[in-house]
Amino acid sequence: MKSQGNITAKPKERAILVGLITYQQPETKALEYLEELDFLARTSDAVVVKHFTQRLEKPDGRTFVGKGKLEEIAHYVEEHEINIIVFDDELTPTQLRNIEEVVQCKILDRTNLILDIFAFRARTAYARTQVELAQYEYILPRLTRMWTHLSKQRGGIGMKGPGEKEIETDRRVIRKRISLLKEELKDIDKQKLTQRKQREKLIRVSLVGYTNVGKSTLMNVISKSEVFAENKLFATLDTTVRKVTYNALAFLLSDTVGFIRKLPHHLVESFKSTLDEIREADLLLHVVDVSHPNYEEQMETVSKTLLEIGAGDKPVIIVFNKIDLYKHEENFLDEETDKTPQQLLEESIVGRIDTPAVFISAKKGDNISKLKELVFEKVKELHTGKYPGTVPFY
Repeated sequence: MKSQGNITAKPKERAILVGLITYQQPETKALEYLEELDFLARTSDAVVVKHFTQRLEKPDGRTFVGKGKLEEIAHYVEEHEINIIVFDDELTPTQLRNIEEVVQCKILDRTNLILDIFAFRARTAYARTQVELAQYEYILPRLTRMWTHLSKQRGGIGMKGPGEKEIETDRRVIRKRISLLKEELKDIDKQKLTQRKQREKLIRVSLVGYTNVGKSTLMNVISKSEVFAENKLFATLDTTVRKVTYNALAFLLSDTVGFIRKLPHHLVESFKSTLDEIREADLLLHVVDVSHPNYEEQMETVSKTLLEIGAGDKPVIIVFNKIDLYKHEENFLDEETDKTPQQLLEESIVGRIDTPAVFISAKKGDNISKLKELVFEKVKELHTGKYPGTVPFY
């Protein structure tokens, strides 16, 4: 439909989010996860209308939430014209089937939503292949219910990649497609491995961190390049590598996909080659959004993910970013001091960690020179150890 020569914008889908409060996931953590799910949903361009939570010992095996809560959700969906319900944990095929029998709208889980964002963000053929493989592996065990589900819901969030065009595909064809995608990725992996081996004898530095902490912005500042950066989750999927020279010392700097809690296993497997850039790095710059109220938990998630992918033993420099956005805690006001909240924060953190750290604002350029000097000294040390007898200066 057109109006005065302009195409009318498609209305955004209205969503509600559902999470559980359990012994393993107390209320504060459950609410934090829902806030993150809210950000994920908004990244997919949904309008989040309401959050629902329920206290249960564990997720209900049939409907995830209890019967009464599901009926309450169904009533709310009908009354407020909700298009999507997003559950904060992965739903089993049984749960999906039973929920759909009660609630008449599109049902997604956290994994499905993340896969959808990845499908939208994938810009290269390689990234699209990785995402497509993850999507099919997610769909395969849900195939019987999924096709019925997709046939009812056409287009919109959660429908990118495989979807309507594959509704009639059976398990045999899906498995064949998965096999072909894996072969494609193997071929690309061999090419990328050759490319990495052919690189100059330079130390490789990788930016790692939680999603949306400012890695791409920092990449642009350090390498003086134009890597895509946006205040949304998973703005970067493809690994970007730049040669950086500082004080005549050259090294390779890579920007990689951000981590997140409950990162779908399918994505970790599909993005193996992308994560190889981290595994094969000589030095990691762990970027942290220090202005985030739960930055310590985000740091822990990144550390655990690095261990899971076999990169937990790498030398690390922690880069506490967005120091300009940091808001002081109330307890800092209890003591009379001339120090700024940022200085107090630095003192409190440095006293608790034994890893080299620097506090910066990539956006404003604060302390970037200090970061470069720290990286310079570490790269020089690593180069001498890895390539003895060679001169690292260019």
